[in-house]
Amino acid sequence: MRILPILLLLNLVGFCENALANISLPAIFTDNMVLQRETEVRVWGWAKSLEKVTLQASWSGETFETVADNYARWEIILPTPKAGGPYQITLKGYNQITLSNILVGEVWLCSGQSNMEWPAASGIDGKEEAIKNAEHPNIRFFTVQHRTATVPQIDLASEGWEICSPETMTYFSAAAYFFGKKLQEELDVPIGLIHSSWGGTPAEAWTSAQVIESDLLLARAADLLPSEPWGPGHPGSIYNARIASLTQFKIAGTIWYQGERNTNNASTYKETFSALINSWRAEWGYYFPFYFAQIAPFRGYGGEAGVIVRDAQRRTLELLETGMVVTSDIGDTIDIHPRNKLDVGLRFANLALKNHYKVSEKEASGPLFRTCQLEKDRVRVFFDHAEGLHVQGATCTDFELAGPDGVFHPAGAKIEGGTVLVSAGNVFQPTALRFAWSNTATPNLFNGAGLPTSCFSVKLEGN
Repeated sequence: MRILPILLLLNLVGFCENALANISLPAIFTDNMVLQRETEVRVWGWAKSLEKVTLQASWSGETFETVADNYARWEIILPTPKAGGPYQITLKGYNQITLSNILVGEVWLCSGQSNMEWPAASGIDGKEEAIKNAEHPNIRFFTVQHRTATVPQIDLASEGWEICSPETMTYFSAAAYFFGKKLQEELDVPIGLIHSSWGGTPAEAWTSAQVIESDLLLARAADLLPSEPWGPGHPGSIYNARIASLTQFKIAGTIWYQGERNTNNASTYKETFSALINSWRAEWGYYFPFYFAQIAPFRGYGGEAGVIVRDAQRRTLELLETGMVVTSDIGDTIDIHPRNKLDVGLRFANLALKNHYKVSEKEASGPLFRTCQLEKDRVRVFFDHAEGLHVQGATCTDFELAGPDGVFHPAGAKIEGGTVLVSAGNVFQPTALRFAWSNTATPNLFNGAGLPTSCFSVKLEGN
Protein backbone atom coordinates (compact mmCIF):
# COMPACT_ATOMS: atom_id res chain seq x y z
CA MET A 1 0.00 0.00 0.00
CA ARG A 2 3.04 2.30 0.27
CA ILE A 3 3.88 1.99 -3.43
CA LEU A 4 1.57 4.82 -4.54
CA PRO A 5 3.13 7.51 -2.28
CA ILE A 6 6.61 6.46 -3.42
CA LEU A 7 5.59 6.76 -7.08
CA LEU A 8 4.08 10.17 -6.42
CA LEU A 9 7.32 11.26 -4.74
CA LEU A 10 9.40 10.05 -7.66
CA ASN A 11 7.14 11.90 -10.09
CA LEU A 12 7.45 15.04 -8.01
CA VAL A 13 11.25 14.77 -8.02
CA GLY A 14 11.23 14.30 -11.78
CA PHE A 15 8.96 17.33 -12.17
CA CYS A 16 11.33 19.46 -10.07
CA GLU A 17 14.34 18.32 -12.09
CA ASN A 18 12.58 19.31 -15.31
CA ALA A 19 11.47 22.61 -13.84
CA LEU A 20 15.03 23.44 -12.76
CA ALA A 21 16.80 22.61 -16.03
CA ASN A 22 20.56 22.17 -15.85
CA ILE A 23 22.86 24.45 -17.82
CA SER A 24 24.77 22.61 -20.52
CA LEU A 25 27.59 23.37 -22.96
CA PRO A 26 28.36 22.54 -26.58
CA ALA A 27 30.96 19.87 -27.29
CA ILE A 28 33.77 22.39 -27.94
CA PHE A 29 33.89 23.31 -24.21
CA THR A 30 35.55 20.52 -22.21
CA ASP A 31 38.45 19.93 -19.88
CA ASN A 32 41.86 20.36 -21.56
CA MET A 33 40.61 22.91 -24.10
CA VAL A 34 42.60 25.83 -25.49
CA LEU A 35 41.13 29.34 -25.74
CA GLN A 36 42.48 32.06 -28.02
CA ARG A 37 44.75 34.41 -26.10
CA GLU A 38 44.36 38.15 -25.46
CA THR A 39 40.95 38.55 -27.04
CA GLU A 40 37.27 38.19 -26.20
CA VAL A 41 35.89 34.68 -26.59
CA ARG A 42 32.26 33.67 -26.62
CA VAL A 43 31.19 31.03 -24.10
CA TRP A 44 27.66 29.78 -24.70
CA GLY A 45 25.24 27.02 -23.94
CA TRP A 46 21.69 26.20 -22.93
CA ALA A 47 19.55 26.39 -19.80
CA LYS A 48 15.95 26.87 -18.77
CA SER A 49 14.56 30.14 -20.11
CA LEU A 50 15.26 32.99 -17.66
CA GLU A 51 17.71 30.82 -15.72
CA LYS A 52 20.58 32.90 -14.31
CA VAL A 53 24.04 31.74 -15.40
CA THR A 54 27.29 32.92 -13.82
CA LEU A 55 30.85 32.30 -14.99
CA GLN A 56 34.14 32.64 -13.15
CA ALA A 57 37.55 32.11 -14.76
CA SER A 58 40.53 31.44 -12.51
CA TRP A 59 42.68 34.03 -14.31
CA SER A 60 40.22 36.78 -13.38
CA GLY A 61 38.56 37.95 -10.19
CA GLU A 62 35.50 39.08 -12.14
CA THR A 63 32.17 37.24 -12.16
CA PHE A 64 30.19 37.29 -15.39
CA GLU A 65 26.41 36.92 -15.37
CA THR A 66 23.69 36.42 -17.93
CA VAL A 67 20.20 34.94 -18.26
CA ALA A 68 19.02 32.29 -20.71
CA ASP A 69 16.70 33.71 -23.35
CA ASN A 70 13.31 32.41 -24.47
CA TYR A 71 15.07 29.93 -26.79
CA ALA A 72 16.94 28.53 -23.77
CA ARG A 73 20.23 29.89 -25.06
CA TRP A 74 22.76 31.99 -23.17
CA GLU A 75 26.18 33.41 -23.91
CA ILE A 76 28.92 35.29 -22.09
CA ILE A 77 31.76 37.27 -23.66
CA LEU A 78 34.89 36.36 -21.75
CA PRO A 79 38.17 38.34 -22.01
CA THR A 80 41.21 36.05 -22.14
CA PRO A 81 44.68 36.77 -20.76
CA LYS A 82 48.15 36.31 -22.20
CA ALA A 83 49.17 32.76 -23.06
CA GLY A 84 49.37 30.45 -20.10
CA GLY A 85 47.59 28.04 -17.82
CA PRO A 86 46.38 25.67 -16.65
CA TYR A 87 43.20 27.50 -15.68
CA GLN A 88 39.72 26.61 -14.54
CA ILE A 89 36.30 27.92 -15.54
CA THR A 90 33.28 27.45 -13.28
CA LEU A 91 29.72 27.91 -14.54
CA LYS A 92 26.72 27.97 -12.23
CA GLY A 93 23.00 27.86 -12.86
CA TYR A 94 20.69 25.42 -11.15
CA ASN A 95 23.69 23.12 -11.45
CA GLN A 96 27.46 23.69 -11.60
CA ILE A 97 29.98 22.83 -14.34
CA THR A 98 33.73 23.06 -13.79
CA LEU A 99 36.14 22.94 -16.74
CA SER A 100 39.71 22.14 -15.72
CA ASN A 101 43.22 22.12 -17.19
CA ILE A 102 42.38 24.90 -19.65
CA LEU A 103 45.20 26.57 -21.57
CA VAL A 104 45.20 29.96 -23.28
CA GLY A 105 47.20 30.29 -26.49
CA GLU A 106 46.69 29.97 -30.24
CA VAL A 107 43.78 28.02 -31.75
CA TRP A 108 43.77 26.85 -35.39
CA LEU A 109 41.12 25.05 -37.42
CA CYS A 110 42.58 22.27 -39.61
CA SER A 111 40.25 21.11 -42.37
CA GLY A 112 39.98 19.56 -45.82
CA GLN A 113 39.85 16.06 -47.19
CA SER A 114 41.97 12.92 -46.83
CA ASN A 115 45.43 14.46 -47.01
CA MET A 116 44.53 16.60 -44.02
CA GLU A 117 42.74 13.70 -42.34
CA TRP A 118 45.64 11.27 -42.81
CA PRO A 119 47.02 10.22 -39.38
CA ALA A 120 50.34 8.68 -38.46
CA ALA A 121 48.49 5.39 -37.89
CA SER A 122 47.72 5.18 -41.61
CA GLY A 123 51.40 5.37 -42.50
CA ILE A 124 53.56 8.49 -42.79
CA ASP A 125 57.27 8.90 -43.37
CA GLY A 126 59.10 8.55 -40.07
CA LYS A 127 56.01 7.20 -38.35
CA GLU A 128 57.67 5.44 -35.42
CA GLU A 129 59.96 8.34 -34.53
CA ALA A 130 57.17 10.91 -34.83
CA ILE A 131 54.83 8.94 -32.55
CA LYS A 132 57.55 8.25 -29.98
CA ASN A 133 58.35 11.97 -29.68
CA ALA A 134 54.74 13.23 -29.51
CA GLU A 135 54.62 14.00 -25.79
CA HIS A 136 53.55 17.67 -25.84
CA PRO A 137 51.17 18.62 -23.01
CA ASN A 138 50.91 22.20 -24.29
CA ILE A 139 49.39 21.01 -27.58
CA ARG A 140 45.74 20.00 -27.44
CA PHE A 141 43.60 18.18 -30.03
CA PHE A 142 39.88 18.49 -30.74
CA THR A 143 38.51 16.13 -33.40
CA VAL A 144 35.09 16.65 -34.98
CA GLN A 145 33.38 13.38 -35.81
CA HIS A 146 31.91 12.58 -39.22
CA ARG A 147 28.35 13.83 -39.49
CA THR A 148 26.16 15.47 -42.11
CA ALA A 149 23.08 17.65 -41.77
CA THR A 150 20.57 19.36 -44.05
CA VAL A 151 20.55 22.57 -41.99
CA PRO A 152 23.21 24.29 -39.82
CA GLN A 153 23.52 22.62 -36.42
CA ILE A 154 23.91 24.32 -33.04
CA ASP A 155 26.38 21.66 -31.85
CA LEU A 156 28.64 18.96 -33.24
CA ALA A 157 29.85 15.49 -32.32
CA SER A 158 33.19 15.08 -30.58
CA GLU A 159 34.84 13.25 -27.69
CA GLY A 160 36.26 16.58 -26.49
CA TRP A 161 39.74 18.06 -26.14
CA GLU A 162 42.69 15.70 -25.68
CA ILE A 163 46.26 16.31 -24.56
CA CYS A 164 48.87 15.57 -27.22
CA SER A 165 50.65 12.32 -26.45
CA PRO A 166 51.98 9.39 -28.49
CA GLU A 167 48.59 7.71 -28.03
CA THR A 168 46.47 10.66 -29.18
CA MET A 169 48.83 11.89 -31.91
CA THR A 170 48.77 8.46 -33.58
CA TYR A 171 45.18 8.96 -34.73
CA PHE A 172 45.17 12.74 -35.23
CA SER A 173 45.83 14.60 -38.48
CA ALA A 174 49.57 14.24 -39.10
CA ALA A 175 49.89 17.45 -41.15
CA ALA A 176 48.00 19.39 -38.45
CA TYR A 177 50.15 17.88 -35.70
CA PHE A 178 53.43 18.85 -37.38
CA PHE A 179 52.03 22.34 -37.99
CA GLY A 180 51.04 22.74 -34.34
CA LYS A 181 54.30 21.29 -33.05
CA LYS A 182 56.34 23.82 -35.04
CA LEU A 183 54.14 26.70 -33.85
CA GLN A 184 54.44 25.60 -30.24
CA GLU A 185 58.22 25.37 -30.48
CA GLU A 186 58.64 28.77 -32.11
CA LEU A 187 55.97 30.77 -30.25
CA ASP A 188 56.35 29.00 -26.90
CA VAL A 189 52.61 29.23 -26.22
CA PRO A 190 49.90 26.57 -25.94
CA ILE A 191 48.45 25.44 -29.26
CA GLY A 192 44.91 24.17 -29.83
CA LEU A 193 44.18 22.26 -33.03
CA ILE A 194 40.57 21.72 -34.10
CA HIS A 195 40.52 18.96 -36.70
CA SER A 196 37.49 18.72 -38.98
CA SER A 197 38.23 16.95 -42.26
CA TRP A 198 36.72 14.18 -44.39
CA GLY A 199 38.39 12.22 -47.18
CA GLY A 200 36.96 12.37 -50.68
CA THR A 201 34.81 15.48 -50.17
CA PRO A 202 34.48 18.57 -52.41
CA ALA A 203 34.68 22.20 -51.34
CA GLU A 204 30.95 22.57 -51.98
CA ALA A 205 30.11 20.21 -49.10
CA TRP A 206 32.17 22.43 -46.77
CA THR A 207 30.42 25.61 -47.90
CA SER A 208 27.00 26.89 -46.86
CA ALA A 209 24.37 25.65 -49.29
CA GLN A 210 22.98 29.17 -49.48
CA VAL A 211 26.33 30.46 -50.76
CA ILE A 212 26.51 27.79 -53.47
CA GLU A 213 22.87 27.84 -54.52
CA SER A 214 22.63 31.65 -54.71
CA ASP A 215 25.40 31.78 -57.35
CA LEU A 216 24.48 30.29 -60.73
CA LEU A 217 28.09 29.45 -61.66
CA LEU A 218 28.73 27.69 -58.36
CA ALA A 219 25.39 25.86 -58.45
CA ARG A 220 26.03 24.55 -61.96
CA ALA A 221 29.54 23.46 -60.95
CA ALA A 222 28.13 21.60 -57.96
CA ASP A 223 25.79 19.71 -60.26
CA LEU A 224 28.84 18.27 -62.05
CA LEU A 225 30.00 16.41 -58.95
CA PRO A 226 29.25 12.69 -59.16
CA SER A 227 28.03 10.79 -56.12
CA GLU A 228 30.92 8.99 -54.45
CA PRO A 229 30.80 6.22 -51.83
CA TRP A 230 33.50 7.65 -49.56
CA GLY A 231 32.03 11.06 -48.80
CA PRO A 232 29.09 13.42 -49.33
CA GLY A 233 29.16 16.07 -52.03
CA HIS A 234 25.92 17.99 -51.62
CA PRO A 235 26.43 21.71 -50.87
CA GLY A 236 26.40 22.46 -47.16
CA SER A 237 26.10 18.85 -46.04
CA ILE A 238 29.36 18.84 -44.08
CA TYR A 239 29.42 22.55 -43.31
CA ASN A 240 26.10 22.26 -41.51
CA ALA A 241 27.25 19.48 -39.20
CA ARG A 242 30.98 20.08 -38.76
CA ILE A 243 31.69 23.79 -39.26
CA ALA A 244 28.57 25.89 -38.59
CA SER A 245 28.65 25.61 -34.79
CA LEU A 246 32.41 26.25 -34.72
CA THR A 247 31.89 29.71 -36.21
CA GLN A 248 31.03 30.95 -32.70
CA PHE A 249 34.40 29.76 -31.34
CA LYS A 250 37.36 32.14 -31.63
CA ILE A 251 40.24 30.88 -33.78
CA ALA A 252 43.53 32.39 -34.92
CA GLY A 253 43.21 31.00 -38.45
CA THR A 254 42.68 28.00 -40.72
CA ILE A 255 44.89 25.54 -42.57
CA TRP A 256 43.25 23.63 -45.42
CA TYR A 257 44.29 20.67 -47.58
CA GLN A 258 41.64 19.79 -50.16
CA GLY A 259 40.96 19.89 -53.89
CA GLU A 260 41.41 16.33 -55.11
CA ARG A 261 37.66 15.69 -55.25
CA ASN A 262 37.12 18.91 -57.20
CA THR A 263 39.02 17.56 -60.18
CA ASN A 264 35.49 16.64 -61.28
CA ASN A 265 34.68 20.34 -61.80
CA ALA A 266 38.16 21.81 -61.89
CA SER A 267 37.43 24.77 -64.18
CA THR A 268 35.42 26.56 -61.49
CA TYR A 269 37.45 25.60 -58.44
CA LYS A 270 38.93 29.07 -58.02
CA GLU A 271 35.44 30.58 -57.72
CA THR A 272 34.17 27.80 -55.45
CA PHE A 273 37.21 27.86 -53.18
CA SER A 274 37.17 31.65 -52.94
CA ALA A 275 33.48 31.50 -51.98
CA LEU A 276 34.31 29.01 -49.22
CA ILE A 277 37.04 31.23 -47.76
CA ASN A 278 34.98 34.42 -47.97
CA SER A 279 31.88 32.78 -46.47
CA TRP A 280 33.79 31.23 -43.57
CA ARG A 281 35.32 34.58 -42.70
CA ALA A 282 31.89 36.19 -42.92
CA GLU A 283 30.35 33.57 -40.61
CA TRP A 284 33.13 33.94 -38.02
CA GLY A 285 32.73 37.70 -38.30
CA TYR A 286 36.39 38.59 -38.70
CA TYR A 287 39.22 38.25 -41.21
CA PHE A 288 41.49 35.38 -40.18
CA PRO A 289 44.45 33.98 -42.15
CA PHE A 290 43.63 31.06 -44.41
CA TYR A 291 46.54 28.90 -45.61
CA PHE A 292 46.08 26.00 -47.98
CA ALA A 293 48.13 23.21 -49.53
CA GLN A 294 48.23 22.83 -53.28
CA ILE A 295 47.25 19.29 -54.27
CA ALA A 296 50.24 17.12 -55.16
CA PRO A 297 50.99 15.73 -58.64
CA PHE A 298 49.11 12.49 -59.29
CA ARG A 299 48.68 10.44 -62.43
CA GLY A 300 45.14 9.32 -61.63
CA TYR A 301 43.39 12.56 -62.61
CA GLY A 302 41.73 12.74 -66.00
CA GLY A 303 42.95 15.10 -68.72
CA GLU A 304 44.49 18.21 -67.13
CA ALA A 305 42.13 18.26 -64.13
CA GLY A 306 44.85 18.03 -61.49
CA VAL A 307 46.94 20.92 -62.78
CA ILE A 308 43.83 23.03 -63.41
CA VAL A 309 42.93 22.68 -59.71
CA ARG A 310 46.51 23.51 -58.70
CA ASP A 311 46.47 26.64 -60.83
CA ALA A 312 43.07 27.60 -59.42
CA GLN A 313 44.58 27.34 -55.96
CA ARG A 314 47.44 29.61 -57.01
CA ARG A 315 45.00 32.18 -58.36
CA THR A 316 43.02 32.07 -55.10
CA LEU A 317 46.01 33.83 -53.55
CA GLU A 318 44.38 37.02 -54.87
CA LEU A 319 42.43 36.96 -51.59
CA LEU A 320 44.13 38.84 -48.78
CA GLU A 321 45.70 36.96 -45.87
CA THR A 322 46.02 33.71 -47.79
CA GLY A 323 49.10 31.58 -48.36
CA MET A 324 49.83 28.40 -50.29
CA VAL A 325 52.02 25.38 -49.62
CA VAL A 326 53.37 23.95 -52.89
CA THR A 327 53.86 20.17 -52.67
CA SER A 328 55.18 19.23 -56.12
CA ASP A 329 58.55 18.18 -54.66
CA ILE A 330 57.14 16.14 -51.76
CA GLY A 331 54.30 14.31 -53.50
CA ASP A 332 53.99 10.86 -55.03
CA THR A 333 52.62 10.71 -58.56
CA ILE A 334 51.36 7.16 -58.07
CA ASP A 335 49.73 7.75 -54.67
CA ILE A 336 47.07 10.41 -54.06
CA HIS A 337 48.12 10.33 -50.39
CA PRO A 338 51.80 11.35 -50.19
CA ARG A 339 53.32 10.09 -46.95
CA ASN A 340 55.54 13.12 -46.30
CA LYS A 341 53.24 15.02 -43.95
CA LEU A 342 56.11 16.53 -41.96
CA ASP A 343 57.14 18.99 -44.66
CA VAL A 344 53.51 19.89 -45.36
CA GLY A 345 53.01 20.77 -41.70
CA LEU A 346 56.30 22.68 -41.48
CA ARG A 347 55.48 24.71 -44.59
CA PHE A 348 52.07 25.59 -43.16
CA ALA A 349 53.75 26.67 -39.92
CA ASN A 350 56.37 28.76 -41.70
CA LEU A 351 53.61 30.65 -43.53
CA ALA A 352 51.92 31.42 -40.22
CA LEU A 353 55.15 32.36 -38.45
CA LYS A 354 56.17 34.77 -41.19
CA ASN A 355 52.89 36.23 -42.41
CA HIS A 356 50.62 36.13 -39.35
CA TYR A 357 52.85 36.13 -36.30
CA LYS A 358 55.68 38.19 -37.87
CA VAL A 359 58.34 36.30 -35.90
CA SER A 360 60.26 34.85 -38.85
CA GLU A 361 62.10 36.48 -41.74
CA LYS A 362 62.59 33.17 -43.52
CA GLU A 363 61.01 32.88 -46.96
CA ALA A 364 57.85 30.79 -46.57
CA SER A 365 56.50 30.66 -50.14
CA GLY A 366 57.78 29.09 -53.29
CA PRO A 367 58.21 31.30 -56.38
CA LEU A 368 54.88 32.52 -57.77
CA PHE A 369 54.30 33.87 -61.27
CA ARG A 370 53.96 37.67 -61.27
CA THR A 371 54.16 38.79 -64.90
CA CYS A 372 56.04 38.26 -68.14
CA GLN A 373 57.14 40.31 -71.15
CA LEU A 374 57.90 39.49 -74.76
CA GLU A 375 61.43 40.06 -76.03
CA LYS A 376 61.04 39.29 -79.75
CA ASP A 377 60.71 35.49 -79.89
CA ARG A 378 61.55 35.01 -76.22
CA VAL A 379 59.59 35.55 -73.02
CA ARG A 380 61.01 36.89 -69.78
CA VAL A 381 59.18 35.66 -66.68
CA PHE A 382 59.12 37.51 -63.36
CA PHE A 383 58.29 35.83 -60.05
CA ASP A 384 57.46 36.84 -56.52
CA HIS A 385 59.38 35.05 -53.75
CA ALA A 386 62.22 34.43 -56.22
CA GLU A 387 65.32 35.34 -54.22
CA GLY A 388 67.96 32.69 -54.80
CA LEU A 389 66.13 31.31 -57.83
CA HIS A 390 67.93 28.20 -59.05
CA VAL A 391 67.54 24.89 -60.85
CA GLN A 392 68.01 21.54 -59.17
CA GLY A 393 69.58 19.68 -62.06
CA ALA A 394 71.39 20.42 -65.29
CA THR A 395 68.64 22.32 -67.10
CA CYS A 396 65.37 24.03 -66.18
CA THR A 397 62.40 21.85 -67.07
CA ASP A 398 58.66 22.13 -67.64
CA PHE A 399 58.37 25.42 -69.57
CA GLU A 400 56.31 25.39 -72.77
CA LEU A 401 55.53 27.99 -75.44
CA ALA A 402 52.75 28.11 -78.03
CA GLY A 403 52.54 30.11 -81.23
CA PRO A 404 49.51 31.41 -83.14
CA ASP A 405 48.35 27.81 -83.80
CA GLY A 406 47.92 27.24 -80.05
CA VAL A 407 50.14 24.15 -80.00
CA PHE A 408 52.53 24.03 -77.05
CA HIS A 409 56.15 22.99 -77.50
CA PRO A 410 58.83 22.26 -74.88
CA ALA A 411 60.91 25.36 -74.29
CA GLY A 412 64.37 26.02 -72.99
CA ALA A 413 64.78 28.28 -69.99
CA LYS A 414 67.68 29.99 -68.31
CA ILE A 415 67.86 32.10 -65.17
CA GLU A 416 68.97 35.70 -65.62
CA GLY A 417 69.07 38.05 -62.65
CA GLY A 418 66.17 36.51 -60.77
CA THR A 419 64.05 36.14 -63.92
CA VAL A 420 63.70 33.24 -66.33
CA LEU A 421 64.18 33.72 -70.07
CA VAL A 422 62.15 31.20 -72.08
CA SER A 423 62.43 30.34 -75.77
CA ALA A 424 61.59 27.51 -78.15
CA GLY A 425 63.39 27.07 -81.47
CA ASN A 426 60.20 26.25 -83.34
CA VAL A 427 58.04 29.02 -81.84
CA PHE A 428 58.87 32.36 -83.48
CA GLN A 429 55.79 34.29 -82.38
CA PRO A 430 54.90 33.22 -78.82
CA THR A 431 51.24 33.68 -77.87
CA ALA A 432 51.04 31.61 -74.68
CA LEU A 433 53.34 30.35 -71.97
CA ARG A 434 52.83 27.68 -69.35
CA PHE A 435 54.89 25.98 -66.66
CA ALA A 436 54.59 22.56 -65.04
CA TRP A 437 51.33 22.10 -66.90
CA SER A 438 50.48 18.44 -66.38
CA ASN A 439 48.88 16.34 -63.67
CA THR A 440 52.23 14.73 -62.82
CA ALA A 441 54.66 17.64 -63.29
CA THR A 442 57.47 17.79 -60.72
CA PRO A 443 59.43 20.86 -61.89
CA ASN A 444 62.96 21.62 -60.74
CA LEU A 445 62.83 25.42 -60.33
CA PHE A 446 63.28 26.48 -56.67
CA ASN A 447 64.06 29.58 -54.66
CA GLY A 448 66.81 30.01 -52.08
CA ALA A 449 64.58 28.62 -49.33
CA GLY A 450 64.37 25.33 -51.22
CA LEU A 451 60.69 25.79 -52.08
CA PRO A 452 59.35 24.80 -55.52
CA THR A 453 57.71 27.05 -58.11
CA SER A 454 53.97 26.74 -58.67
CA CYS A 455 52.48 25.87 -62.04
CA PHE A 456 50.89 28.63 -64.15
CA SER A 457 49.52 29.31 -67.61
CA VAL A 458 49.26 32.71 -69.27
CA LYS A 459 48.35 34.24 -72.61
CA LEU A 460 50.90 36.71 -73.93
CA GLU A 461 49.83 40.25 -74.76
CA GLY A 462 50.89 41.69 -78.09
CA ASN A 463 50.29 38.56 -80.14
